Amino acid sequence: MKIAAFIHDGVPCVGLLGADSQSVQAFEVTRAVAAKGALPIVELLSRGEPLPKLLTPIALDSVRLTAPIPQPRRNIFCVGKNYYAHAREFAGSGFDSSAKAGGDIPEVPIYFTKVPECVVGPTDYIDIPVGVSEAIDYEVELAVVIGKGGKGIKAADAMQHVWGYTIINDVTARDWQQRHLQWHLGKSFDSFCPMGPWLVSADECDGTNTQVRCYVNGELRQNASTADLIFNIPTLIETLSAGITLYPGDVIATGTPVGVGIGFKPPKYLQHGDLVRLEIDGIGSIDNPVRRLP
Repeated sequence: MKIAAFIHDGVPCVGLLGADSQSVQAFEVTRAVAAKGALPIVELLSRGEPLPKLLTPIALDSVRLTAPIPQPRRNIFCVGKNYYAHAREFAGSGFDSSAKAGGDIPEVPIYFTKVPECVVGPTDYIDIPVGVSEAIDYEVELAVVIGKGGKGIKAADAMQHVWGYTIINDVTARDWQQRHLQWHLGKSFDSFCPMGPWLVSADECDGTNTQVRCYVNGELRQNASTADLIFNIPTLIETLSAGITLYPGDVIATGTPVGVGIGFKPPKYLQHGDLVRLEIDGIGSIDNPVRRLP
């Protein structure tokens, strides 16, 4: 099952992507429900309720996709330094305020969050805020979407709580990340969380073993398998839920692989006119242009 949120004839909709990925069928729901995208659908499925009635299929190229969860219920949970090569890349970059001598590889998952308001859609702009920061970096990540909520979830049971997956670009202002000695501010600027193109249910995508890639202007920058995560998805869920209750629709970004802009000498930050393409096998792709805002 693939759940897409989109605008059709100026009206927000949410529905199912067709098997050929060329059409979409909107659910018969109110505009207020549709404006929340896939979140209400994941919530009702978590309660064991049936899907709403589907309307007539429409061509995918006649709609504008939005983020599948355009208004997350709360901050997006994110994991830092969760691929071995990227952990070493980041520790050696000079931007890692969490690094400890001899401790390039974290011993436990490093969590931070992004505010819900930084979420944008799969073709929306990534903004460079002129006069605030121009050290803007990209990070392709597999995002886990919680289905069944809970607290104190054990790793052995964690995958039963996963509804599915989507793609996230954990866009980052590196100078803010370094200067403020924590990551929340530099990760949460407006437009710093492109998401999409839709949600894919766990029975259609094996998030524990899929390939993630990032291209900037057609140049392959990142390419790795989620099988190489330092802390796998069950461990991430167990750690997070130990003290925090998880709810249906919560989003967990699992970390980015080696190849981010700060890993180059000199760094390859995003520039006005760039196009960032993220791909994850089993999900799809998102393409976000970059622009400078005066």
